[in-house]
Amino acid sequence: MNNLGRNLALWVSIILLLLLLVNMFQPGTAQHAAQQLAYSDFVADIDSGHVRSVVMQNHNISGTLTDGTAFETYAPMDPSLVSRMVGKGVEVVAKPLEQDGSPLLRYFLNSLPIILLVAAWLFMMRQMQGAGGRAMGFGKSRAKMLTEKHGRVTFEDVAGIDEAKGELQEIVDFLKDPQKFTRLGGKIPKGVLLVGPPGTGKTLLARAIAGEANVPFFTISGSDFVEMFVGVGASRVRDMFEQGKKSAPCIIFIDEIDAVGRHRGAGMGGGNDEREQTLNQMLVEMDGFESNEGVILIAATNRPDVLDPALLRPGRFDRQVVVPNPDVSGREKILRVHMRKVPLASDVDPRIIARGTPGFSGADLANLVNEAALSAARLGRRTVSMREFEDAKDKVLMGVERRSLVMSDDEKKRTAYHEAGHAITAVLVPESEPIHKATIIPRGRALGMVMRLPEDDRLSMSKKNAIAHLVVAMGGRVAEEVVYGKDNVCNGAMGDIKMATRVARSMVTEWGMSEKLGMIAYADEDQGNSFFGASRNFSEQTARDIDDEVKRLIDEAYVQARNYLHDHVDELHRLAEALLEYETLTGEDIRQIMRGQPIERPEEADDGPVNRRASVPQVTGESSSSGPVDGGGVVPAPQPG
Repeated sequence: MNNLGRNLALWVSIILLLLLLVNMFQPGTAQHAAQQLAYSDFVADIDSGHVRSVVMQNHNISGTLTDGTAFETYAPMDPSLVSRMVGKGVEVVAKPLEQDGSPLLRYFLNSLPIILLVAAWLFMMRQMQGAGGRAMGFGKSRAKMLTEKHGRVTFEDVAGIDEAKGELQEIVDFLKDPQKFTRLGGKIPKGVLLVGPPGTGKTLLARAIAGEANVPFFTISGSDFVEMFVGVGASRVRDMFEQGKKSAPCIIFIDEIDAVGRHRGAGMGGGNDEREQTLNQMLVEMDGFESNEGVILIAATNRPDVLDPALLRPGRFDRQVVVPNPDVSGREKILRVHMRKVPLASDVDPRIIARGTPGFSGADLANLVNEAALSAARLGRRTVSMREFEDAKDKVLMGVERRSLVMSDDEKKRTAYHEAGHAITAVLVPESEPIHKATIIPRGRALGMVMRLPEDDRLSMSKKNAIAHLVVAMGGRVAEEVVYGKDNVCNGAMGDIKMATRVARSMVTEWGMSEKLGMIAYADEDQGNSFFGASRNFSEQTARDIDDEVKRLIDEAYVQARNYLHDHVDELHRLAEALLEYETLTGEDIRQIMRGQPIERPEEADDGPVNRRASVPQVTGESSSSGPVDGGGVVPAPQPG
């Protein structure tokens, strides 16, 4: 925008100057204050003695009358004119016609408008040539070089992915001492592919490699190669490797490489010519006739399944480093890294926070620390306490509290019974995770929810755990039926029903937990969706059997939840009354209520107890608000393999 303003001001100035000069050198534009006098009148004034003085330049005569009036006239060839004026006592001054300035100066002034026009034309031609040069630079690489003089990132700034750092330490050692590997005939991998979910620190890990090795680091996105003109991307790839060879040893980092490295020939119409030519050029540069020694290519993606096989073969991306979500120990280390710049209160325990955030990525944990710091700043605190971290986790997991939402007494009571049903079944089912918190404070799209805290990070789910999820999910609807009757239930269990259906269908079609259908994968991901609709690889009878098995599992879970709540209806009423009074109950509060013991509330809490344990993303029984809103539900733990 600044360049556009400067260019516009320059052109306006040039145009105004040209108009001014042309106007100055136009003949007859000079304004004269002298009176134009006819020659006959001039002769009469001489004879009558009214002329005081004259200045003669050839035939041009100017002068002053006796009354002080200036005049001008043009005299024809009259030899007696001078003698007549002298005889009348007129002061006569004679000047040559061209006296003011030198001939060279007059020539320059006369030629100045033409010179300015030529200069303006040359300037425009130069601008056009510059634009042409920029057009020729359209195929230049857009990779940016990071020197890391300030804000240098090292492996100390990367935590929670020790295995990935160990894999990449060899790259750092090679960049520091190449002879250590080459003297024995070894070759360093030319390419390293970082694979992992979003937010796990792939880009940060690549910067840490460059920071540890202290070598030039070029960064570019995969989408920067692809343009609408075929061949531009390939030209940029060539230029990128040329820059890399000039700065070798160096690292070139391509983020989101799936934008350019997708499987060739895929999609409608046989693929994209520009993207495929760019990929072909990248394959040749990585492992073609010419070797790019000292240039190590690091790429990151969260979609390794769509990459072209030629890109992943040995000699190109020789090594694939998985960057997963961190475990509880890794989350604790990541939290400590992000907490360095945050003033912490004495009650903050990163271990407890890490235990309560299974499935969180590094970006999620950074956002958690930032939300806690912002919350403490809004309250005017000088340090960030454990309560701010608890509130931040609840906000990240469940959304912002909607205390301004106006709920009728009947809706609030119904929500309390719904969540109480989930809480009681979560306590009574042996295979369920320990309950952590129950609340009827609306958050996000839910009117209330129950959270459970797993003892540790679970990488698999047993059949008993899956059935426990179904029983707890049914507890909310069963509690409404027990209190209000089957004809008076509401749509608050919508999210629970969706979650239970997903779990039950996964048990039957993916996890092999149905004796009737056996250990067969009916949900084949490789089949995908055809252009005309979903494809499947089983018969109509099998589809009916799958539906029957899903319904059987949910019905059995419903019966178990109903038996639990019918046997503990008194606890159901006590727990609902406590939720109506306190709005939020901890797991220990719920267990005390079920044992018939009074609960103790901390006096310093204004809106419920100060939770000293971490909340988790194991949210069950969200009571949905009215309308087509997804209420959420239990999320099964990730499965191995």
